[in-house]
Amino acid sequence: MTLSLITPAEVRFDLLMRREIALLDLREEDPYAKDHPLFAANLPLSRLELEAIDRLPRRDVRLVLYDDGEGLVAPAAERLRGLGYSNVHALAGGLQGWRDAGLELFQDVNSASKAFGELVESRRRTPSLSAPDAKALIDSEPDLVVLDARRWDEYQTMSIPRGVSTPGAELVLRARELAPSATTTIIVNCAGRTRSIIGAQSLLNARLPNPVFALRNGAIGWTLAGLELDRGQDRRAPEPSAEHESEARSRAREVAYRAGVKRLDADQLAELGRERTRTLYRFDVRPPEEYATGHLPAFRSAPGGQLVQETDMAAPVRGARIVLADDRGVRADMTASWLAQMGWEVYVLEAPFAGPLETGGWTPTRPPLPPTLTIDARALSQRLAGGDVTVVDLGPSPAHRRGHIPGAWFAIRAQLNDALHRLPDARPIVLTSPDGVLATLAAEEVAALTGATPEVLDGGTAAWTAAGLPLEAGLERAANAPIDVYKRPYEGTDHAQGAMQAYLDWEFGLVEQLERDGTHGFFVI
Repeated sequence: MTLSLITPAEVRFDLLMRREIALLDLREEDPYAKDHPLFAANLPLSRLELEAIDRLPRRDVRLVLYDDGEGLVAPAAERLRGLGYSNVHALAGGLQGWRDAGLELFQDVNSASKAFGELVESRRRTPSLSAPDAKALIDSEPDLVVLDARRWDEYQTMSIPRGVSTPGAELVLRARELAPSATTTIIVNCAGRTRSIIGAQSLLNARLPNPVFALRNGAIGWTLAGLELDRGQDRRAPEPSAEHESEARSRAREVAYRAGVKRLDADQLAELGRERTRTLYRFDVRPPEEYATGHLPAFRSAPGGQLVQETDMAAPVRGARIVLADDRGVRADMTASWLAQMGWEVYVLEAPFAGPLETGGWTPTRPPLPPTLTIDARALSQRLAGGDVTVVDLGPSPAHRRGHIPGAWFAIRAQLNDALHRLPDARPIVLTSPDGVLATLAAEEVAALTGATPEVLDGGTAAWTAAGLPLEAGLERAANAPIDVYKRPYEGTDHAQGAMQAYLDWEFGLVEQLERDGTHGFFVI
């Protein structure tokens, strides 16, 4: 298969002109996080069919694929064309071509959002408190609230003392319920810097009368200061009163107006949806539990704070249109205000919840699955007891560490050729993954590599668990290194404090990197 080549200069020009383009890094998350262009989105070859349909909703959008010499581009292009994508290209020279062109490379995940957060702090001088100063206030000042802007699960893992879970898009809606007095000090925190900055600046942009501060460097700064974190807390921000909600709605709408956010109704949304030459993302920015009670068809669950933090994951097509829905308006307006400043063409849907709604959580769109030989959990258990089968688990390495079928080998789908050579013997192979879908997609590849058709565990590891069968934890049998997930330099190291400081120093340098890169199109109100 011959792919047309797009030069780094052409990609850069498309970004500058705000033309629709998706620059896709096909490597696993760990190598991607160590070097990539600012607006490159990680779409690993291993998971391509599972993610492409939702993340790339227009089949003729311009896709530019690259790797760093691993040979991932050709198979990715073939799979994308099989899914109906018709405008697929390769980045000339791959990642090395980008380097050779002298263009900027960024590290970490969600780096565009993190760089934007640093730009906001630089431009607006967002007030912040060091961890020792915040601790002194928390210990001595009763008229103070700590708002944790992360997801609920992150908050439960660890939090700042007195912290209350108030995910980013909820801050303007709920802060006044917790701090009804204009004299109450508000501290906004996250794990690091970005959501603390964006959260605190959201309250400041909405002109809350309170003293508002970001916790400087978040939980990392707290840890570096030698302070103790809380674990397993369950404090949630309360529902706002009618008065506070009305106030929040007015404040948020004014912020959205200043950011240039556009508004449309259901008929206008339908008209946008009929335009086949533009990509349109539809996101419901409420918390997942609200989304599940009733949401508009075709709207994907994307809580607003996380959408701002992880825009590259939700919307990899730079230059696309985004429409946000929220039955209260506040979350959509605040989220849209940030996306607009990040250079997106963003709209808020007015009065969006008329008509029939769908219930339940969001589920990814899956491609048609090929027929495979399957085995059920009980039969697999019997064969494992007899020692005549090898189980290969293609699920994410964190899930494998938490619990996998006893004796299963961890492997990465895009590295199956290497993995299969590391298995201990030539016993028949059974493939599994969390729900069995990824294993089903990989079965033909295993057959081509081995000359034998593997079986697939029907329903995946979830079916094994549902059958009451045991799991084992750890990563004892890794046929591939677990590079599918990026671990920050300070995670799992004996020199965590030094690595944490180095990570913060990297974040501090992002504003200068943005200036050198020159493609971002960000502005700050």
